[in-house]
Amino acid sequence: MNTDGRLRVMHFANEPVRAGAEEHMLMLLTRLDRSRFHPMLCAPPELIAMLGPDLPADLEVVPISLRSWRDGLAAWRFARMLAARRVDILHSHMFQAGKFASPLGWLARVPVVIETSHGREGWRRGWLKGSYFVDRLLARFVTEVIAVSEATGRYLTTEKRLPAGKIVVIRNGIAVERFDPARVAPPALRQSLGIAQRAPVVLALARLEPPKGHSVLLDAWQSVASSFPDARLVCLGDGRLRAELEAKAAALGISASVSFPGYQSNVPDWLALADFTVLPSFYEGLPLAAIESLAAGRAVVGTAVDGTAEVVLDGQTGLTVPAGQPAPLAAAICRLLAAPGLAQNLGRAGRRFVEEHYSEQRQVAETESLYLRCYRRRKGSRMAAGSSAPASAAN
Repeated sequence: MNTDGRLRVMHFANEPVRAGAEEHMLMLLTRLDRSRFHPMLCAPPELIAMLGPDLPADLEVVPISLRSWRDGLAAWRFARMLAARRVDILHSHMFQAGKFASPLGWLARVPVVIETSHGREGWRRGWLKGSYFVDRLLARFVTEVIAVSEATGRYLTTEKRLPAGKIVVIRNGIAVERFDPARVAPPALRQSLGIAQRAPVVLALARLEPPKGHSVLLDAWQSVASSFPDARLVCLGDGRLRAELEAKAAALGISASVSFPGYQSNVPDWLALADFTVLPSFYEGLPLAAIESLAAGRAVVGTAVDGTAEVVLDGQTGLTVPAGQPAPLAAAICRLLAAPGLAQNLGRAGRRFVEEHYSEQRQVAETESLYLRCYRRRKGSRMAAGSSAPASAAN
Protein backbone atom coordinates (compact mmCIF):
# COMPACT_ATOMS: atom_id res chain seq x y z
CA MET A 1 0.00 0.00 0.00
CA ASN A 2 1.16 3.54 -0.70
CA THR A 3 2.12 5.79 2.17
CA ASP A 4 -0.90 7.92 1.20
CA GLY A 5 -3.18 4.93 1.88
CA ARG A 6 -4.05 4.07 -1.73
CA LEU A 7 -4.22 0.41 -2.71
CA ARG A 8 -1.57 -0.65 -5.20
CA VAL A 9 -3.29 -2.48 -8.08
CA MET A 10 -1.15 -4.35 -10.63
CA HIS A 11 -2.81 -5.47 -13.89
CA PHE A 12 -1.04 -8.25 -15.77
CA ALA A 13 -1.55 -9.29 -19.39
CA ASN A 14 0.57 -11.89 -21.13
CA GLU A 15 -0.39 -11.74 -24.83
CA PRO A 16 1.64 -9.59 -27.26
CA VAL A 17 -1.49 -8.39 -29.07
CA ARG A 18 -3.97 -5.55 -28.65
CA ALA A 19 -7.49 -6.95 -28.74
CA GLY A 20 -10.70 -6.85 -26.70
CA ALA A 21 -9.21 -8.08 -23.41
CA GLU A 22 -6.41 -5.55 -23.66
CA GLU A 23 -8.87 -2.71 -24.36
CA HIS A 24 -10.88 -3.85 -21.33
CA MET A 25 -7.75 -3.68 -19.18
CA LEU A 26 -6.69 -0.31 -20.60
CA MET A 27 -10.06 1.19 -19.75
CA LEU A 28 -9.79 0.04 -16.12
CA LEU A 29 -6.23 1.34 -15.80
CA THR A 30 -7.37 4.70 -17.17
CA ARG A 31 -10.57 5.06 -15.15
CA LEU A 32 -9.67 3.69 -11.71
CA ASP A 33 -10.19 6.28 -8.97
CA ARG A 34 -6.72 7.72 -8.26
CA SER A 35 -7.78 8.86 -4.79
CA ARG A 36 -8.22 5.21 -3.73
CA PHE A 37 -6.02 3.21 -6.10
CA HIS A 38 -2.48 3.37 -7.46
CA PRO A 39 -2.67 1.48 -10.79
CA MET A 40 0.26 -0.32 -12.42
CA LEU A 41 0.70 -2.43 -15.55
CA CYS A 42 2.92 -5.46 -16.14
CA ALA A 43 2.88 -6.79 -19.71
CA PRO A 44 5.10 -7.96 -22.60
CA PRO A 45 7.13 -5.15 -24.19
CA GLU A 46 5.27 -5.65 -27.50
CA LEU A 47 1.90 -4.97 -25.87
CA ILE A 48 3.24 -1.99 -23.95
CA ALA A 49 4.44 -0.50 -27.23
CA MET A 50 1.02 -1.00 -28.83
CA LEU A 51 -0.78 0.57 -25.88
CA GLY A 52 1.84 3.28 -25.40
CA PRO A 53 0.07 6.33 -26.85
CA ASP A 54 -3.08 5.55 -24.85
CA LEU A 55 -1.54 4.66 -21.48
CA PRO A 56 -2.24 7.17 -18.68
CA ALA A 57 0.71 9.44 -17.95
CA ASP A 58 0.74 8.51 -14.25
CA LEU A 59 0.78 4.74 -14.87
CA GLU A 60 3.75 2.74 -13.61
CA VAL A 61 4.67 0.22 -16.33
CA VAL A 62 6.81 -2.92 -15.92
CA PRO A 63 7.80 -4.89 -19.08
CA ILE A 64 7.86 -8.66 -18.42
CA SER A 65 6.97 -11.65 -20.63
CA LEU A 66 6.07 -14.97 -18.98
CA ARG A 67 5.54 -17.44 -21.79
CA SER A 68 6.74 -20.63 -20.11
CA TRP A 69 7.50 -21.99 -16.66
CA ARG A 70 10.88 -22.95 -18.11
CA ASP A 71 11.73 -19.26 -18.00
CA GLY A 72 12.54 -19.35 -14.31
CA LEU A 73 14.34 -16.01 -14.41
CA ALA A 74 11.24 -14.18 -15.68
CA ALA A 75 9.08 -15.89 -13.04
CA TRP A 76 11.57 -14.89 -10.32
CA ARG A 77 11.63 -11.30 -11.62
CA PHE A 78 7.82 -11.19 -11.62
CA ALA A 79 7.49 -12.44 -8.03
CA ARG A 80 10.25 -10.14 -6.85
CA MET A 81 8.62 -7.19 -8.61
CA LEU A 82 5.30 -7.86 -6.84
CA ALA A 83 6.98 -7.97 -3.46
CA ALA A 84 9.21 -4.95 -4.09
CA ARG A 85 6.26 -2.82 -5.17
CA ARG A 86 4.10 -4.03 -2.24
CA VAL A 87 1.23 -4.89 -4.57
CA ASP A 88 -2.10 -5.14 -2.73
CA ILE A 89 -4.22 -6.41 -5.64
CA LEU A 90 -2.92 -8.44 -8.59
CA HIS A 91 -5.41 -8.54 -11.47
CA SER A 92 -4.61 -10.79 -14.45
CA HIS A 93 -6.49 -11.13 -17.73
CA MET A 94 -7.19 -14.47 -19.43
CA PHE A 95 -5.82 -17.93 -18.67
CA GLN A 96 -2.35 -17.45 -20.18
CA ALA A 97 -1.74 -14.61 -17.73
CA GLY A 98 -3.52 -16.12 -14.74
CA LYS A 99 -1.66 -19.43 -14.81
CA PHE A 100 1.53 -17.53 -13.98
CA ALA A 101 0.23 -14.54 -12.04
CA SER A 102 -2.00 -16.35 -9.56
CA PRO A 103 0.53 -18.79 -8.02
CA LEU A 104 3.36 -16.25 -8.19
CA GLY A 105 1.14 -13.64 -6.56
CA TRP A 106 0.38 -16.13 -3.79
CA LEU A 107 4.08 -16.88 -3.33
CA ALA A 108 4.80 -13.13 -3.17
CA ARG A 109 2.09 -12.82 -0.48
CA VAL A 110 -0.07 -10.43 -2.50
CA PRO A 111 -3.22 -10.01 -0.36
CA VAL A 112 -5.77 -10.14 -3.22
CA VAL A 113 -5.42 -12.06 -6.49
CA ILE A 114 -8.09 -11.44 -9.14
CA GLU A 115 -8.47 -13.03 -12.56
CA THR A 116 -10.76 -11.92 -15.38
CA SER A 117 -12.08 -14.61 -17.72
CA HIS A 118 -12.87 -13.00 -21.04
CA GLY A 119 -14.85 -15.96 -22.36
CA ARG A 120 -14.80 -19.52 -23.55
CA GLU A 121 -11.40 -20.90 -24.54
CA GLY A 122 -11.94 -22.74 -27.80
CA TRP A 123 -8.33 -23.97 -27.90
CA ARG A 124 -8.97 -26.31 -24.94
CA ARG A 125 -8.57 -29.70 -26.60
CA GLY A 126 -7.26 -33.07 -25.44
CA TRP A 127 -7.29 -34.88 -22.13
CA LEU A 128 -5.27 -32.44 -20.03
CA LYS A 129 -6.34 -29.08 -21.48
CA GLY A 130 -9.96 -30.17 -21.87
CA SER A 131 -10.20 -31.51 -18.32
CA TYR A 132 -9.58 -28.06 -16.74
CA PHE A 133 -7.62 -29.79 -13.98
CA VAL A 134 -4.97 -27.05 -14.08
CA ASP A 135 -7.65 -24.37 -13.84
CA ARG A 136 -9.14 -25.91 -10.71
CA LEU A 137 -5.69 -26.25 -9.19
CA LEU A 138 -4.83 -22.61 -9.91
CA ALA A 139 -8.18 -21.47 -8.50
CA ARG A 140 -6.78 -22.25 -5.05
CA PHE A 141 -4.51 -19.23 -5.40
CA VAL A 142 -7.25 -16.86 -6.61
CA THR A 143 -9.40 -14.64 -4.42
CA GLU A 144 -12.16 -14.14 -7.02
CA VAL A 145 -12.66 -14.60 -10.76
CA ILE A 146 -14.47 -11.96 -12.82
CA ALA A 147 -16.68 -13.27 -15.64
CA VAL A 148 -17.43 -10.66 -18.31
CA SER A 149 -20.88 -12.09 -19.06
CA GLU A 150 -23.48 -14.42 -17.59
CA ALA A 151 -22.51 -16.99 -20.23
CA THR A 152 -18.88 -16.81 -19.14
CA GLY A 153 -19.95 -17.29 -15.54
CA ARG A 154 -21.82 -20.45 -16.51
CA TYR A 155 -18.80 -21.69 -18.44
CA LEU A 156 -16.59 -21.23 -15.39
CA THR A 157 -18.92 -23.05 -13.01
CA THR A 158 -20.42 -25.80 -15.18
CA GLU A 159 -17.55 -26.68 -17.56
CA LYS A 160 -14.43 -25.65 -15.68
CA ARG A 161 -16.15 -26.49 -12.38
CA LEU A 162 -14.54 -23.62 -10.51
CA PRO A 163 -16.01 -22.78 -7.08
CA ALA A 164 -19.22 -20.81 -7.65
CA GLY A 165 -18.46 -18.70 -4.58
CA LYS A 166 -15.37 -17.28 -6.30
CA ILE A 167 -17.18 -16.19 -9.49
CA VAL A 168 -18.56 -12.67 -9.90
CA VAL A 169 -20.11 -11.33 -13.11
CA ILE A 170 -19.03 -7.81 -14.11
CA ARG A 171 -20.18 -7.09 -17.65
CA ASN A 172 -17.91 -5.24 -20.06
CA GLY A 173 -18.60 -1.57 -20.53
CA ILE A 174 -17.51 1.17 -22.92
CA ALA A 175 -17.37 4.95 -23.06
CA VAL A 176 -20.75 5.29 -24.74
CA GLU A 177 -20.22 9.01 -25.35
CA ARG A 178 -17.39 8.21 -27.81
CA PHE A 179 -19.92 6.76 -30.24
CA ASP A 180 -22.38 9.20 -31.78
CA PRO A 181 -25.08 7.64 -34.02
CA ALA A 182 -25.18 10.93 -35.97
CA ARG A 183 -21.44 10.90 -36.66
CA VAL A 184 -20.48 11.33 -40.32
CA ALA A 185 -17.58 9.24 -41.57
CA PRO A 186 -14.64 11.17 -43.06
CA PRO A 187 -14.94 11.02 -46.87
CA ALA A 188 -11.36 9.72 -47.03
CA LEU A 189 -12.48 6.34 -45.68
CA ARG A 190 -14.68 5.57 -48.69
CA GLN A 191 -12.10 7.01 -51.03
CA SER A 192 -9.28 4.94 -49.54
CA LEU A 193 -11.20 1.73 -50.26
CA GLY A 194 -12.74 2.82 -53.55
CA ILE A 195 -16.29 2.47 -52.21
CA ALA A 196 -18.99 4.30 -54.19
CA GLN A 197 -20.78 7.10 -52.36
CA ARG A 198 -24.11 5.32 -51.94
CA ALA A 199 -22.85 1.73 -51.71
CA PRO A 200 -23.99 -0.02 -48.50
CA VAL A 201 -21.16 -1.01 -46.17
CA VAL A 202 -21.13 -3.99 -43.80
CA LEU A 203 -18.35 -3.81 -41.21
CA ALA A 204 -16.73 -6.81 -39.49
CA LEU A 205 -14.84 -5.45 -36.49
CA ALA A 206 -12.62 -8.25 -35.14
CA ARG A 207 -9.08 -9.59 -35.20
CA LEU A 208 -8.38 -11.88 -38.13
CA GLU A 209 -8.07 -14.99 -35.99
CA PRO A 210 -9.79 -18.41 -36.25
CA PRO A 211 -12.35 -17.92 -33.42
CA LYS A 212 -13.82 -14.85 -35.13
CA GLY A 213 -15.29 -16.83 -38.05
CA HIS A 214 -14.14 -14.70 -40.98
CA SER A 215 -13.83 -17.75 -43.24
CA VAL A 216 -17.52 -18.50 -42.72
CA LEU A 217 -18.30 -14.83 -43.36
CA LEU A 218 -16.53 -14.91 -46.72
CA ASP A 219 -18.49 -18.01 -47.72
CA ALA A 220 -21.68 -16.16 -46.78
CA TRP A 221 -20.57 -13.00 -48.59
CA GLN A 222 -20.31 -14.85 -51.88
CA SER A 223 -24.08 -15.30 -51.72
CA VAL A 224 -24.65 -11.74 -50.47
CA ALA A 225 -22.58 -10.25 -53.29
CA SER A 226 -24.63 -12.07 -55.92
CA SER A 227 -27.83 -10.49 -54.55
CA PHE A 228 -26.36 -7.07 -53.66
CA PRO A 229 -23.45 -6.50 -56.06
CA ASP A 230 -22.90 -2.91 -54.91
CA ALA A 231 -22.55 -3.84 -51.21
CA ARG A 232 -19.09 -3.81 -49.65
CA LEU A 233 -17.71 -5.88 -46.77
CA VAL A 234 -14.96 -4.23 -44.71
CA CYS A 235 -13.02 -6.55 -42.39
CA LEU A 236 -11.40 -4.17 -39.91
CA GLY A 237 -8.56 -5.64 -37.90
CA ASP A 238 -5.37 -7.60 -38.29
CA GLY A 239 -4.16 -11.05 -37.37
CA ARG A 240 -2.40 -14.19 -38.53
CA LEU A 241 -5.18 -15.15 -40.99
CA ARG A 242 -5.02 -11.99 -43.08
CA ALA A 243 -3.11 -13.43 -46.04
CA GLU A 244 -5.20 -16.61 -45.97
CA LEU A 245 -8.48 -14.67 -45.93
CA GLU A 246 -7.38 -12.36 -48.74
CA ALA A 247 -6.48 -15.44 -50.80
CA LYS A 248 -9.84 -17.02 -50.04
CA ALA A 249 -11.71 -13.88 -51.10
CA ALA A 250 -9.81 -13.99 -54.40
CA ALA A 251 -10.58 -17.70 -54.86
CA LEU A 252 -14.29 -17.04 -54.25
CA GLY A 253 -14.27 -14.20 -56.76
CA ILE A 254 -15.36 -11.57 -54.22
CA SER A 255 -12.16 -9.55 -53.80
CA ALA A 256 -13.75 -6.55 -55.50
CA SER A 257 -16.38 -6.28 -52.77
CA VAL A 258 -14.24 -7.17 -49.72
CA SER A 259 -11.60 -4.93 -48.09
CA PHE A 260 -9.01 -5.65 -45.40
CA PRO A 261 -7.74 -2.25 -44.19
CA GLY A 262 -5.94 -3.77 -41.16
CA TYR A 263 -5.95 -2.46 -37.61
CA GLN A 264 -7.41 1.03 -37.27
CA SER A 265 -7.62 3.02 -34.05
CA ASN A 266 -10.39 5.41 -35.19
CA VAL A 267 -13.17 2.85 -34.68
CA PRO A 268 -15.99 5.43 -34.29
CA ASP A 269 -15.24 6.75 -37.80
CA TRP A 270 -15.39 3.28 -39.31
CA LEU A 271 -18.65 2.53 -37.52
CA ALA A 272 -20.03 5.79 -38.93
CA LEU A 273 -19.16 4.46 -42.38
CA ALA A 274 -21.11 1.22 -41.83
CA ASP A 275 -24.79 0.57 -42.39
CA PHE A 276 -24.55 -2.27 -39.84
CA THR A 277 -21.94 -4.70 -38.56
CA VAL A 278 -21.43 -8.46 -38.54
CA LEU A 279 -19.78 -10.66 -35.90
CA PRO A 280 -19.56 -14.31 -37.06
CA SER A 281 -17.59 -15.65 -34.05
CA PHE A 282 -17.52 -19.25 -32.90
CA TYR A 283 -17.31 -18.10 -29.27
CA GLU A 284 -17.14 -14.82 -27.37
CA GLY A 285 -17.02 -13.59 -23.79
CA LEU A 286 -18.91 -10.33 -24.15
CA PRO A 287 -17.76 -8.72 -27.42
CA LEU A 288 -16.78 -5.07 -27.18
CA ALA A 289 -17.20 -4.86 -30.96
CA ALA A 290 -20.92 -5.56 -30.65
CA ILE A 291 -21.35 -3.11 -27.77
CA GLU A 292 -19.49 -0.37 -29.66
CA SER A 293 -21.52 -1.01 -32.80
CA LEU A 294 -24.79 -0.62 -30.93
CA ALA A 295 -23.50 2.48 -29.13
CA ALA A 296 -22.92 3.96 -32.58
CA GLY A 297 -26.49 3.10 -33.52
CA ARG A 298 -25.44 0.29 -35.86
CA ALA A 299 -27.34 -2.99 -35.68
CA VAL A 300 -25.36 -6.22 -35.40
CA VAL A 301 -25.73 -9.52 -37.22
CA GLY A 302 -24.07 -11.92 -34.80
CA THR A 303 -23.79 -15.58 -34.01
CA ALA A 304 -25.86 -16.74 -31.03
CA VAL A 305 -22.86 -17.75 -28.95
CA ASP A 306 -22.00 -17.08 -25.31
CA GLY A 307 -22.11 -13.40 -24.36
CA THR A 308 -22.94 -12.17 -27.87
CA ALA A 309 -26.54 -13.24 -27.37
CA GLU A 310 -26.68 -11.09 -24.21
CA VAL A 311 -26.07 -7.87 -26.15
CA VAL A 312 -27.29 -8.77 -29.67
CA LEU A 313 -30.94 -9.48 -28.90
CA ASP A 314 -32.52 -11.17 -31.90
CA GLY A 315 -35.12 -8.90 -33.48
CA GLN A 316 -34.45 -6.15 -30.90
CA THR A 317 -30.87 -4.88 -31.27
CA GLY A 318 -29.82 -7.06 -34.19
CA LEU A 319 -30.19 -10.50 -35.72
CA THR A 320 -28.60 -13.71 -34.45
CA VAL A 321 -27.75 -16.83 -36.42
CA PRO A 322 -26.09 -20.19 -35.67
CA ALA A 323 -22.29 -20.21 -35.65
CA GLY A 324 -20.38 -21.80 -38.50
CA GLN A 325 -23.23 -21.78 -41.02
CA PRO A 326 -22.83 -19.50 -44.05
CA ALA A 327 -26.43 -19.76 -45.34
CA PRO A 328 -28.24 -18.32 -42.28
CA LEU A 329 -25.53 -15.66 -41.95
CA ALA A 330 -25.97 -14.63 -45.60
CA ALA A 331 -29.77 -14.55 -45.18
CA ALA A 332 -29.54 -12.24 -42.15
CA ILE A 333 -27.13 -9.87 -43.90
CA CYS A 334 -29.36 -9.78 -46.98
CA ARG A 335 -32.39 -9.11 -44.82
CA LEU A 336 -30.85 -5.92 -43.42
CA LEU A 337 -29.46 -4.83 -46.79
CA ALA A 338 -32.94 -5.18 -48.26
CA ALA A 339 -34.55 -3.29 -45.35
CA PRO A 340 -32.37 -0.32 -44.32
CA GLY A 341 -35.18 0.99 -42.14
CA LEU A 342 -35.13 -2.21 -40.09
CA ALA A 343 -31.38 -1.91 -39.60
CA GLN A 344 -31.78 1.67 -38.43
CA ASN A 345 -34.56 0.79 -35.97
CA LEU A 346 -32.51 -2.06 -34.50
CA GLY A 347 -29.52 0.28 -34.19
CA ARG A 348 -31.54 2.94 -32.36
CA ALA A 349 -32.87 0.34 -29.93
CA GLY A 350 -29.32 -0.99 -29.49
CA ARG A 351 -28.04 2.46 -28.56
CA ARG A 352 -30.66 2.75 -25.81
CA PHE A 353 -29.86 -0.77 -24.57
CA VAL A 354 -26.13 -0.06 -24.33
CA GLU A 355 -26.69 3.26 -22.56
CA GLU A 356 -28.72 1.44 -19.92
CA HIS A 357 -26.61 -1.68 -19.41
CA TYR A 358 -23.06 -1.33 -20.76
CA SER A 359 -21.49 1.92 -19.59
CA GLU A 360 -17.87 1.95 -18.49
CA GLN A 361 -18.90 3.90 -15.36
CA ARG A 362 -20.85 0.86 -14.16
CA GLN A 363 -18.04 -1.56 -14.98
CA VAL A 364 -15.42 0.56 -13.20
CA ALA A 365 -17.64 1.09 -10.14
CA GLU A 366 -18.35 -2.64 -9.83
CA THR A 367 -14.66 -3.50 -10.24
CA GLU A 368 -13.60 -0.95 -7.63
CA SER A 369 -16.21 -2.33 -5.22
CA LEU A 370 -14.84 -5.83 -5.77
CA TYR A 371 -11.28 -4.67 -5.06
CA LEU A 372 -12.31 -2.99 -1.83
CA ARG A 373 -14.52 -5.85 -0.70
CA CYS A 374 -11.81 -8.46 -1.27
CA TYR A 375 -9.10 -6.37 0.38
CA ARG A 376 -11.21 -5.64 3.44
CA ARG A 377 -12.12 -9.30 3.74
CA ARG A 378 -8.46 -10.32 3.44
CA LYS A 379 -7.38 -7.72 5.95
CA GLY A 380 -10.06 -8.87 8.36
CA SER A 381 -9.02 -12.52 8.08
CA ARG A 382 -5.40 -11.60 8.78
CA MET A 383 -6.36 -9.58 11.81
CA ALA A 384 -8.53 -12.43 13.05
CA ALA A 385 -5.49 -14.72 12.74
CA GLY A 386 -3.50 -12.34 14.90
CA SER A 387 -1.35 -10.77 12.20
CA SER A 388 -0.90 -7.06 11.87
CA ALA A 389 -2.50 -5.44 8.81
CA PRO A 390 -1.86 -1.95 7.47
CA ALA A 391 -4.49 0.73 7.80
CA SER A 392 -6.62 0.78 4.67
CA ALA A 393 -7.45 3.77 2.56
CA ALA A 394 -10.54 1.81 1.64
CA ASN A 395 -12.16 2.87 4.89
